[in-house]
Amino acid sequence: MLLSLDTATRHSGIALYDGQQIVAELNWHSVDAQTTELLPRLEQLMTWRGLQPADLEAIAVSLGPGSFTGLRVAISLAKGMALAHGLPLLGVPTLDATAYPHLGDDVPVCAVVQAGRGRVLWSIYQPGPTPGSNSEVDLGGWRGQRTPTALTDGDGLAAAIDRRIRLAGELAPELRVLLTNQVGDLAVLPGPAVAIRRAGYVAELGWLRWQAGQADDPAALSPIYLREP
Repeated sequence: MLLSLDTATRHSGIALYDGQQIVAELNWHSVDAQTTELLPRLEQLMTWRGLQPADLEAIAVSLGPGSFTGLRVAISLAKGMALAHGLPLLGVPTLDATAYPHLGDDVPVCAVVQAGRGRVLWSIYQPGPTPGSNSEVDLGGWRGQRTPTALTDGDGLAAAIDRRIRLAGELAPELRVLLTNQVGDLAVLPGPAVAIRRAGYVAELGWLRWQAGQADDPAALSPIYLREP
């Protein structure tokens, strides 16, 4: 059983995955209170399934980018549990988990997370080579390029959309309106329930890394920041 933890942004979650299905999952919107929310919710989820920490085989954690404090909450807990119980630790980039369920055809995917103060963090996932990208990714068998993560306001994101593209992630209502007004049909906007990042996606990507023989050093694993704290 793999446990995934995600407090990279206000949209937080935890999930349990056995390699074939998500056996339990809890996602919620936090108002910067992950420090006090994560452990009680983890205890609740484990109790639902009648599990103890000794029943876990691996831990996956969302690495960011995201908020400074939010990232440290889940990563600290994941490291502590991995060290205490001798579990493999798998870091999963937050934007990879956001884009993952939307990949699969020739339409590029732009994964978005909120960065506060009207800003968004985003990266574009394009099948095959992408001009200006030096980051090749393999997500569950999907292979392509990921552009460097950008930090802009909504207008900056809209200005970067010059072709038909599928948006995914934390698409606030005001961002949806802005994109519709500025780029029209070029922006494919799935409904909120479809677009949002889930802890189950972090779990599945972590499981794939684990089954491929990969794991991270708990002492060395660090959050993905776009600027220094």
